[in-house]
Amino acid sequence: MPVRGLGDYDSDNIFAKILRNEIPSRRVYEDDFAIAFHDINPQAPIHILVIPRTPHISLADFATTAPPETVAGFFRAVAIVARQLNLEDPGYRILANMGHHAHQEVPHFHVHIFGGRPLGHMLPPLPG
Repeated sequence: MPVRGLGDYDSDNIFAKILRNEIPSRRVYEDDFAIAFHDINPQAPIHILVIPRTPHISLADFATTAPPETVAGFFRAVAIVARQLNLEDPGYRILANMGHHAHQEVPHFHVHIFGGRPLGHMLPPLPG
């Protein structure tokens, strides 16, 4: 499916293969809308990836072309995972990288959940 400015969805990307169970993952949650699994290169004590079961490259693509119940179900899954991992208190961060400038490594929309320690500032302050 063509995606605004991002080319075609690559059905051979690693997340598509995980969705098809061609590559194993350490899953912590799954439902009809999403699966969540441990990142293989964790950047925090808890680092979970949540991916929709549908083939979307970016948030813009996902939010504008997926059915509303799919979008709601995906973000509900993100919240459920954070709650199940006991991250609501003391807190956690969610992050979604889109495109080259954000260093999106896998061309399948996904959200990172980070927690398990104080995470500090995400970006340094702008000079001036």
